Amino acid sequence: MISEAQFQEELRSIIHNGIREDIGPGDYSSLACIPATEQGKARLLVKDEGIIAGVAFAAMIFNEVDPAIKVETFIQDGTPVKYGDVVFHVTGSSQSILKAERLVLNSMQRMSAIATKTGQYVNLLKGTNTKVLDTRKTTPGFRAAEKWAVKIGGGENHRFALYDMVMLKDNHIDFAGGITLAIAKTKQYLKENNLDLKIIVEARNLAEIEEILKSEGVYRILIDNFNFEDTRKAVAMIGTQCLTESSGNINEKTIREYAECGVNYISSGALTHSVHNMDLSLKAI
Repeated sequence: MISEAQFQEELRSIIHNGIREDIGPGDYSSLACIPATEQGKARLLVKDEGIIAGVAFAAMIFNEVDPAIKVETFIQDGTPVKYGDVVFHVTGSSQSILKAERLVLNSMQRMSAIATKTGQYVNLLKGTNTKVLDTRKTTPGFRAAEKWAVKIGGGENHRFALYDMVMLKDNHIDFAGGITLAIAKTKQYLKENNLDLKIIVEARNLAEIEEILKSEGVYRILIDNFNFEDTRKAVAMIGTQCLTESSGNINEKTIREYAECGVNYISSGALTHSVHNMDLSLKAI
């Protein structure tokens, strides 16, 4: 993953773009009927069940819109919530609260859904040594917040983007002329450009795993779309030479059995691309 400083910069970029997109030259609905001096208070109300996420991110949004806004938090990120729970109160300029409202809700609803889905997967793996990973299958422009939500839900982050880890997938391998050539070319490129990046290589079958193992310097092998039997065989072949990761249409019904095959990680795009937003609302009080 990227550095904490860069991650924070990504979050700020999401906020700046969200404000630009939603507010533009001004919130004319509020400007038209609410005096600039009007002070107000609102509460973040849960109308669903799951794991709340985005509380700290919401505070960042409010602060960017108006540093004078005060947020009183009652429920922290990563906490299970139910219908009727109040996550926080926000106090300050009524115009400012309304400016931030939609960006806060959109972000928290999405992040809470991801944290909830991740938490479900993590719970299914209790008692195993397998960790849940996210992917790059994220909403364009909102990746940092979605990966934060995965962490809040108890999962782990995979690479952030194309530049912080090398991942040689099927197309890379085919375009490069094969697994061995792809790995050799990658190691040479990293050396020539003074890049210290981990290398993951995807395998489509047991023969490809055997070939990958002939090359040194591979950090993790991606065991992609294998059945349970072949996954167990792959894990046995790899042993301690490098880490293992299963992926490919793994869901709630199959994730436990893949973990019991002995893989170190299971990656799932479903954590971020197949969730239904948690129902939240911001209500004046």
